[in-house]
Order: sequence, then C-alpha cells, then structure tokens
Amino acid sequence: MKEFEMIAKTFQGLEGILAEELTQLGANNIEIGRRVVSYTGDKELLYRSNFALRTAIKILKPIKHFHATSADEVYEAVKAIDWTDYLSNDVTFAVDSVVFSTEFRHSKFVAYKVKDAIVDQFREKTGDRPNISVSNPDLQLHIHVAEYDCTLSLDSSGESLHRRGYRQEAVEAPLNEVLAAGIILMTGWRGEKDFIDPMCGSGTLPIEAALIAKNIAPGVYRKGYAFEKWADFDAELFERVYNDDSQEREFTHKIYGYDNNREAVALSTRNVKAAGLSGDVSIEFQDFADFRQPAEPALMVTNPPYGERISSPDLLGLYKMIGQQLKHQFQDNEAWVLSYREECIEAIGLKPSLKTPLYNGALECELRKYQLFSGKYADARAEGREIKSDDDRKQMAQKHRFKERRNFKQGLDESDEEFEARFERRPRHFGDGDDDRRGYRRQQGERREFRRDGDRRDFQRDGDRRNFRGRDRRNDGDRRDFKRDGERRDFGKKGDFKRDGDRRDFGKKGEYNDRRERQEERRRAFGGKRDFKDRRHDD
Repeated sequence: MKEFEMIAKTFQGLEGILAEELTQLGANNIEIGRRVVSYTGDKELLYRSNFALRTAIKILKPIKHFHATSADEVYEAVKAIDWTDYLSNDVTFAVDSVVFSTEFRHSKFVAYKVKDAIVDQFREKTGDRPNISVSNPDLQLHIHVAEYDCTLSLDSSGESLHRRGYRQEAVEAPLNEVLAAGIILMTGWRGEKDFIDPMCGSGTLPIEAALIAKNIAPGVYRKGYAFEKWADFDAELFERVYNDDSQEREFTHKIYGYDNNREAVALSTRNVKAAGLSGDVSIEFQDFADFRQPAEPALMVTNPPYGERISSPDLLGLYKMIGQQLKHQFQDNEAWVLSYREECIEAIGLKPSLKTPLYNGALECELRKYQLFSGKYADARAEGREIKSDDDRKQMAQKHRFKERRNFKQGLDESDEEFEARFERRPRHFGDGDDDRRGYRRQQGERREFRRDGDRRDFQRDGDRRNFRGRDRRNDGDRRDFKRDGERRDFGKKGDFKRDGDRRDFGKKGEYNDRRERQEERRRAFGGKRDFKDRRHDD
C-alpha cells in the first residue's frame, strides 16, 4: 500500500512514549515535535494508530502544506484543492483550527476562510454546496497555523482518542485516560508484578494498567472513528485490524484500587466491569491511612486529590500521611505520585529520584518517582542498593534545561520553529537556576542589554551608561518608585512629578501652558516684573 504522512497529537511530556509506541507499530520516518509526533505509513497503520495507540489524542492525515501571509492567501490555497476527492454535496463537514500567529489572531476566522473556500468551489462547479455539521460531520478537517506556515489535515479520529468508551461514570476531575496510560508506560511496568493505586477515584489508572498488562488495544471499546466515513474507507481491512488479538498476553499478577469514598468505589467498580476486567482488577473501600505493606513486590502509581475532592486545609495533612505510609508501609518498592500543588507534594517529605513535568488538563503538574527502601538511606547506599537508576540520573540532568525551555501558558499551539525561536531570543548569561529572569530582549525600538554581576546591574541604552549599583529598585506592576539620596520621584501616574515639594501637574494636555499664559497676563496687569508685594501695598 502507498505510504503517506501522518501526525499523532499528544500531551506535552508524552512525546517520547508515543514515539516508542509508533516504533512498535512499524511506523517509518518518526520525528518528535512539541506535543506531536509525525511519521509515515500506509492505510493499515492509520487504522492501527487510532485503534492501538495509548498516548495519542488525535491522528491527522495532512493533505496540504502551504505558506500564507493573509486570510485571502489561505482562502486561495484551500480553494486550489480538488475537494471532490473528499466531499460531495451530500456530505457534511466541519473545520477545526489551531492558530499561533501574529497575522491570524482568531482561530475561528481561519476556520471560516477554509469553509468559505470549500463551499465556494462547490457552488461554482455544481451550483449547490455541502452542509456544515459541527456535532457529527461526515468529514472533519483540521488546519494548523504556525505564524505563516499552514497545514490542512483530515482528522481520522473524530472524537478524542482519550474517550476509550469503557468509562460509565466518573468522579469530579477524573484523570485523563491518555495521561494515565502515559504515566504507567513511563514507569516501565508491563505487568511483571502487582499494581496498586491507593486513591483510584473512578478507576482510570487501574483499568489502563490492566489494558497495558494484558496488551489489549484501547480502541476495542470505541463506537467508531472518523475515517469510517471517508470515501476510501476499507471496511475489510479495518475489521482485520479490529479483530487482531495476536499481541494480547496473559497477566498473572493482580491490580488493586482503593478509595475512601464509597461513591468513587462504586463508580470504579462499574467501570472495571464495563471494561471486562473484573478478574484482573480489584476495587475496595479503604483509607490510605490503613494501607499496610503488601506481601508481594508491587508498583504504586497514584494521583492524589489536590483540591477537587477534599477541602484545602486537609491537603497538607493528606500529603504528609502519604509520605509516612510510603516510608513505613511500602518499603523496598517503587511509587509514582502525580500532583499539582507544589506545597502539597513537598509535604510528602521524601526525596524523589525523578521529577517529570506533565499536564493534567489545564493544570501544570509534576510526576515524582520515589524509590522506597527499608532501613536508613545511608545504610542502603553502603550496601550498594540501587536508589537512583542511570536512566533516572539522565532524565534529572535534563530537568533544569526543560524547565527553562517550557512555558505551558504561552503559545500552546505554536510550531516547533516558533518555540525554538522564542527561546533563542532569551539571553544566555543568566544561570539555569535563576527563576526570576528579567532579561528578555524587547524588540520595541530600543534594545536594552541587561548584565548582572552580583548586586551590580548596568543598563546600556543608546550609548548612555547608567549604573544603579546599591540603589533600591522596586517594581510593582506599572508603578515604579526610585529612591536616591533621600529624593523621591513618583512615576505612578503619567505626568505626575513630585520633587522637593514642588508639584507640577501635566495630567491634562496644554494645562501647563495655559497656566504660564495666565501668569504673564498678571505680570502685564501689574506693570511687568514688579514685585507683587509692592502692588499689594499700593492698594
């Protein structure tokens, strides 16, 4: 079969795991990007990517790459495609867009231009047009704009692939299935020992662990995919992919899920049953404070609450209890904890061997690995027990570089080139550990160069060298106060100057000039520059 380009979207931090999955599926030309992995393959691989990948959110099939500097150029590039190869007047379609560009600032506007180009082409050729269906289109299109580089793709997945289909109900703020699977795959666990989640919620981690241990494709529960509505859909090929269970394996250990919320236990039990995994997954009501050392070696992976299911005052106490239980009741085992609030995860009080930043929905989280052991830390090192693996050391060595280069809140949909270019503009003379960086180069006419040498800061601007050494510099939003030799200048409001008790108000345009004119009129009325005191005595 003919090979073509495909793009698999995922969460930031899971790109490497997704690339490993694609390698196992037999993909070619794999390239890791930011939240995406591109690769090539045939139609069968497209079907298998949707059906078998655990860490992919969407599988896109690009149909055109083009450069556009205006909305009209987007329109013309899309209209140049022969859409009769993909659509007819009887087929509904929808356009999704992701835009990171200074030219195209509204993603929906770009989607409208794509829609208009397709509709206008059909009107000119047939006198009629296909309809738009936002909720359930026959063809889902996706356009990605990174500055001026545009990629128009067919969305082969439709509904996000994290919606496996086994979840009947969920507790508040459930863990995303793709993220859950990615975390488990990052641990390296493939079913070699027991798996424990002491705070399982709706059971996402235990269910995904069972699918991984038995190597069951996550797509077996899905009702359908967008590619099944394509004109070239091969039903026989997809049926062969769907019914292929040759890679499944037996699981001889056990997966345990616990929760101290009876409603959560009931929900997760129903979800496990819907997934057909009741024989492999055990869900029980138990508080983590009552957890005891397991008889067999086990891996623990958990996502404790961080505000959604319990009140904030109880959070620190919960995480302190987690640390105590891991230290005393999970010795000689390995635990992975995903959390959002740093003050909470620090309350665990144990030294992690690995920290990995991840995203849980809109929350910037951190996954920490804890290698537990019996006895004292010094004794374990003296005995030569492996506390931190070589792989952990390599990943931790990248931590500071990763933190410097990541900014989840800015440019979530920017291209790799934009992402790299943005950080190339950052000065290199600050240390990696300096979290309070102020040295971004501003390209707003005048270029400033910031240098830091201890407490000394030199500002160079248009050849004028100013030294602020030893002076108090405060920055509070748009208000800046400079103190120098007892002299106070307040620049809080534009045009408001206070100095040595002399107040000048430039708040209104022309007000100062009007005041000077009034003073001149008075002087003329009093006979030029006569002393005002003399004039007063004349009266």
